[in-house]
Amino acid sequence: MSFQEVSIEELDFNPFVKIGSQWMLITAGDEKKYNTMTASWGGAGVLWGKNVVTAYIRPQRYTKEFVDANDTFTLSFFGPQYKKALAFCGSHSGRDCDKAAETGLTPCFLEGTTAFEEADLVLVCRKLYKDELKPERFLDKESDEKWYPEKDYHTVYIAEVLKVLKKA
Repeated sequence: MSFQEVSIEELDFNPFVKIGSQWMLITAGDEKKYNTMTASWGGAGVLWGKNVVTAYIRPQRYTKEFVDANDTFTLSFFGPQYKKALAFCGSHSGRDCDKAAETGLTPCFLEGTTAFEEADLVLVCRKLYKDELKPERFLDKESDEKWYPEKDYHTVYIAEVLKVLKKA
């Protein structure tokens, strides 16, 4: 594996670009079985005295089963040459195909979870909290109507960043 652990304070990380524009893979599971999905929603900051990320997963996503069943998951960030692979991982289900084989991504198993060798940056995360978005809690009803016409509300995960791994 060609990653080097770095201090979170060393990161030059703009979540609006990294998550919103470049996307990320949320991955959970181990050598026996794992799944990954592309996400363009999320956040990073400090909560409860810890460096945390938020991840949002719809109930029908196969990856949700793996995130729910494990204490840890990873967020992997890639260079622009992997955008097509991330698009594939966001539009196909791991129930129906082997995403790694289809995209050429190489899974690596670390810290009891899964990431990908091709990533430039991997955040190893430990779940702290989860809750489902609730329609009655929306203050902006337009967002509810626009993003949830099927009423398939995301589960929100707040997770502590345990390790930051950069491509060596």
